Amino acid sequence: MSDSLRELGDYIAGALGQAVIGTSVTLGELTVEVRPADIVKVSKFLRDDPNLLFKMLIDVAGVDYPEREKRFDVVYHLLSLKKNIRVRVRAKLGEEEAIASVNDIWPAAQWFEREAYDMYGIFFSDNPDLRRILTDYGFEGHPFRKDFPLTGYIEVRYDEAQKRVIYEPVELRQEFRSFDFLSPWEGMLQPRVLPGDEKATPGPKDPAPANPAPGAASPSPTANSTNNPGASGAPKAP
Repeated sequence: MSDSLRELGDYIAGALGQAVIGTSVTLGELTVEVRPADIVKVSKFLRDDPNLLFKMLIDVAGVDYPEREKRFDVVYHLLSLKKNIRVRVRAKLGEEEAIASVNDIWPAAQWFEREAYDMYGIFFSDNPDLRRILTDYGFEGHPFRKDFPLTGYIEVRYDEAQKRVIYEPVELRQEFRSFDFLSPWEGMLQPRVLPGDEKATPGPKDPAPANPAPGAASPSPTANSTNNPGASGAPKAP
């Protein structure tokens, strides 16, 4: 299986030339990394080549690497029903860069690209309707970015009585009212005292039982004459 996928990757790379940066096979899956400027050319080839026929776009997703110069990966998963093969196409994109839409090649891409735009802020040029799709119209930021804060002062919800989306101050339960503003991703790397840790203070321990000598019988609680005066080893007369 891996050999056939490597041959497939070599075939794609050989046909597309410099548009393909590299190919790899990991865990039985073929990944083709391409230049963002050539995504339309690559997509048309993958869809129309008679040896491939990737006519189904499964999804378009983003991946965030904030420490990297090219912050985002734009990932396309394709399926060829005719050949029963799959391929992952990946393009690295900077935060201020845009990548061309593949909506004209796979119409299903429009909603996937809107989701990546909404969640990550990845801009797809030529998308006919690039609007937010999951968050509210006035929402600020992109929730799937790793530097997006997980806490704040305002919450957005739908009010059934008013039949509209409303903004209101966050109401936290008492145990959640005290929190710091350290990035959650930084906080995970530092030792922190969590609420409730103070209850884990060990108390006095009971003394461990003495180990009896090998072959000795375990003492019976009824053999103590103080607690059981009639226990002398002989049967008690009625």
